[in-house]
Amino acid sequence: MPVCLAPLNAKMKIIKITAEDKVRKHLMELGITEGSEISLISSSVNGIIVTVKEGRLCLDGALARRILVA
Repeated sequence: MPVCLAPLNAKMKIIKITAEDKVRKHLMELGITEGSEISLISSSVNGIIVTVKEGRLCLDGALARRILVA
């Protein structure tokens, strides 16, 4: 399921990122990699806020739909 549909405050494992290579590289630099844990803090029409490791990130809705979690 896309991270934008994940339950709030639940630790989920990233299983796949279906973005372009340039975007995947940028996400990797931010700590969003396949196999890492991510938690959804807030979700709105325009984007989401997630916790990755010890930091919080804001992602737009289109990118959030490309990060698949389980």
